[in-house]
Amino acid sequence: MIKIENLTVQKGGSTILTDVSLKFGQGGITALIGPNGAGKSTLLNAIAGLIAPKMGTVEVEGLNMARARAPERAHRVALLAQNEHVTARLTVRDLVGFGRWAHHQGRPSEKDHHKIAEAIASFDLGELAERRLDSLSGGQRQRAFVAMAWAQETPWMLLDEPLSALDPRHVRDIMDRLYILTRPSIGQRSVVIVLHDLGIAARYADRIVALKDGQLITSGPRGLTMTGRMLSDLFGTNLSIERVAGRDVVVPV
Repeated sequence: MIKIENLTVQKGGSTILTDVSLKFGQGGITALIGPNGAGKSTLLNAIAGLIAPKMGTVEVEGLNMARARAPERAHRVALLAQNEHVTARLTVRDLVGFGRWAHHQGRPSEKDHHKIAEAIASFDLGELAERRLDSLSGGQRQRAFVAMAWAQETPWMLLDEPLSALDPRHVRDIMDRLYILTRPSIGQRSVVIVLHDLGIAARYADRIVALKDGQLITSGPRGLTMTGRMLSDLFGTNLSIERVAGRDVVVPV
């Protein structure tokens, strides 16, 4: 479970998040939505324990993330931040292997190699495993980064806008894989993802956390929270939820 109580975060004298309280259990996909500057990335980093709160607490599976040591946090959450930078000379296998560092500290075991192979297979990177990152398309490269986070084998994956600049085919490919891998099964993971594409949130999210001006607007199951009225108020423009081919679609009105 992720449990956040009265979280206030300040940066450079400015308050980014104000008195945010929410909690949700494992499983499925939780989408963080809201306009630019809402505090979504800050909340994700606070969950990861990378930002010390001015007030309040963040717990992941009972661990106070602000007080925990880095190795402890690395066994609770895998964070994929925006604009990850790595050397282009790395292969896909090398990159995915970084996700196991918290487990082997430079001495990979047979289990680590197995988990790397499992992550590569889960994201259909087998034919690309020995390719260098600079030889891949944007969608292939982003899939490799998500696989790296998956290989960390944490109960929670925190993904900050992993779909930005991807074409619709690659967006759907990554989200389809995440959806399948977050369903009930052995080794099920939980994903918290920052999304700007409301259509993707409407299609894939199990839970919605909506932020505006650093404050929590609503949180809960998508079917209950993601309404046309809520989205219109959140983004300051008229939006509605329509059913198209059996799926919810967000449309301007």
